[in-house]
Amino acid sequence: MEPIHTSDGNFENDVLKSSTLVLVDFWATWCGPCKALAPKLDEIAKEYGEKVVVAKVDIDQNRETPTKFGVRGVPTLALFKDGELVDQLVGNHPKDSITALLDKHV
Repeated sequence: MEPIHTSDGNFENDVLKSSTLVLVDFWATWCGPCKALAPKLDEIAKEYGEKVVVAKVDIDQNRETPTKFGVRGVPTLALFKDGELVDQLVGNHPKDSITALLDKHV
């Protein structure tokens, strides 16, 4: 599966009401580490398929959601399960660190 792009208006349906584990990438177009992280998230989305949805939120176009979840820096990866924030990583982490985080909750 490909990552989905979500927004303040769609976040509740795309993430909080999802029956699937959702890894949310809070990112920005001007953020170098965000650009470096993106290909890893594309790979993870394909590898985990139906088990994990990867969702992207552009913090410049969607200010409400990052604020609600305390995002202070980008990239921030926030993991949601059954509508609850269960884990997060801040920064451009190696793919192994991200998959280890996911594997704890799959």
